[in-house]
Amino acid sequence: KKETSLRGKLKYKTGEPPVLLSDLNLQRNQQVLLSDLQNQGFFQATVEADTIVKKKTAIAVYKAETGPQYKIKDVVFEKDSSELTYSIVQGAKASFLKPGKAYNFETIKAERNRIDASLKEKGFFYFNPDDLIIEVDSAIGANQVNLYVKVKKSTPEQGRSIYGINDIYIFSNYTLQSSGSDTLKKQAVNYHGYYILDKKHLYKPKMFDRMMLFKPGDTYKRSNHNLTLNRLITLGLFKFVKNRFEEDLATDSAKLNTYYYLTPLPKKSLRLELNGSTKSNNLTGSQVSVSWRNRNTFKAGELLSITALGGFEVQYSGQLKGFNTYRGGLEANLAVPRFMVPFFNFNTKGGFVPKTNFLLAYDLLNKQKLYTLNSFRAAYGYSWKENTKIEHLLNPISINYVQPVNVTQVYIDSAKNNPTLQKAIDKQFILGSAYSYTYNPLTGNGPQSGLYFNGNLDLSGNIAGLLTKANIKKADTVKIFHAPFSQYVKADVDVRYYLKASRNSVWASRLLAGFGLPYGNSGSLPFIKQFFIGGNNSIRAFRSRSIGPGTSVPKGFGTSTFLPDQSGDIKLEMNTEYRAKLIGIVNGAVFVDAGNIWLYNKDTAQAGGQFSNQFLKELAVGTGVGLRVDVSFLVLRLDLAFPLRKPYLPDGQRWVIDQIDFGSGSWRRQNLVFNLAIGYPF
Repeated sequence: KKETSLRGKLKYKTGEPPVLLSDLNLQRNQQVLLSDLQNQGFFQATVEADTIVKKKTAIAVYKAETGPQYKIKDVVFEKDSSELTYSIVQGAKASFLKPGKAYNFETIKAERNRIDASLKEKGFFYFNPDDLIIEVDSAIGANQVNLYVKVKKSTPEQGRSIYGINDIYIFSNYTLQSSGSDTLKKQAVNYHGYYILDKKHLYKPKMFDRMMLFKPGDTYKRSNHNLTLNRLITLGLFKFVKNRFEEDLATDSAKLNTYYYLTPLPKKSLRLELNGSTKSNNLTGSQVSVSWRNRNTFKAGELLSITALGGFEVQYSGQLKGFNTYRGGLEANLAVPRFMVPFFNFNTKGGFVPKTNFLLAYDLLNKQKLYTLNSFRAAYGYSWKENTKIEHLLNPISINYVQPVNVTQVYIDSAKNNPTLQKAIDKQFILGSAYSYTYNPLTGNGPQSGLYFNGNLDLSGNIAGLLTKANIKKADTVKIFHAPFSQYVKADVDVRYYLKASRNSVWASRLLAGFGLPYGNSGSLPFIKQFFIGGNNSIRAFRSRSIGPGTSVPKGFGTSTFLPDQSGDIKLEMNTEYRAKLIGIVNGAVFVDAGNIWLYNKDTAQAGGQFSNQFLKELAVGTGVGLRVDVSFLVLRLDLAFPLRKPYLPDGQRWVIDQIDFGSGSWRRQNLVFNLAIGYPF
């Protein structure tokens, strides 16, 4: 019965039906408790059960006497002349059953599964954990047991045999309506031992040769079985991937025929995204993007995606009225599912297919009455995963060219007095390489507590400097195609630790550190490569990009004309946040953030911005509380924060804890910062 009233919700949602004494099976519970104790090695345990009735309430009482816990004395693996027992004995060193450890039935079950997994790697395809028996001798005295690991005599011959791979059939365009495999096999094309059925010639046979980790004549291995399936799935071409092994009865030896059934995804797709935004400074905007994807572009698993976007941001009132912003862009990406390395041809053996990526893009940014920026980007690189936890990204070639055009005199005059404005219109030519390493054990069904690490290395101008014989001691700027190129080394790390404090709470902490060394042509990192701090994913008590560098006070700070766009060559940030479930889909959080950015070289226009050994005294600190509305596929985050330490104040006056006054409207306007964002900050 459904009731929508408060009474109904209390009765059917919050309340629980009464538990009657007549429904209690005292003897069964007693036996369950006794059996559980014996499974943990308490063979002399006793359990008594009784009920105590008072008026109309009953209490079930169970009293357990455990007795001594039996420990393992010896573990004996049965030996004979068979290949099966020899393989089991070979892996005995990795056994979960160790002398001196307490007897535990769950460990015995885990040992059977371990042996089965080990045998599957050696070709025993039909072996089953139930084919093993582990006998326990508890009569040896001294509260000890001997364990005897044996293969059951009833194990069939199939389970005792090592199987090899015979024929491999690949059905590349399989549907439920496809005809029987026996008929189709006759139409398959043999390529390097693989029988490939591809009537429409949609795929180049060499693609499957790279994907498969099984070859005819190989011994069956479960790891190759699972990794091959994973490679075919992560290729991104197929909606469904199925696999079947069948004993080949036509041969006298133990052989398996292998069948792969692949159902393709649609070759082409079109995606349209439209979004709108409004900000507290009266800026209102929208952006539309159209993405076209072409799977299997050149019939070897390539993915070509082309994205076009356009947007605007306007202000109908206030000081920025008429200074509208328009942007547009076109980006093309080609991902090839293999390593494309000149003069080399090699294949990986992991469960994830490596990719060679090509990027070509153009972006246009037009700020009316101020300036226009043309940006060209190109990259060539590789991405690959060692496993589900470790991922690499290497771009040997990464080019970014930013060209300012149509800079108005109004902006030029303003930039003369504000170095931040000048940085935005500097011509930038970045010709370098980049590498990224990510370790994330928390993905998928991984542990809920653990360490996340991401490290990045970005180099620019090093090879170009050698080619042009650039000398870092020279005062002249070296150019390529009449444009000065940036020279720098940049490294940064993102380290996070998540601790599951209780069933419904997590304590998350993060450390961000970055260092940029400009040299040669560059006195600082290019503006688009510099570090920024503040905002809803950083130090939430300060506006985005409004802190630093160091203790410098930006021009116009604290006034309505202040443009928060501070940047630096060095960054240090620390965050810690305790998250706990409040009710339903609503979670709460308490957090503390700290950090700052600095310049590598001294800049007279930004006094106090250079990094020094006093950097700990120059950290900004903020704290606050927040709510997270978690609807599984989306997290809406609301944070309210305020500063505890302001680095731009004179030394000795930077801690402002004693000035906190929530009852003061003036204090709230100057210090409370509200953040609305999607997703967790880290």
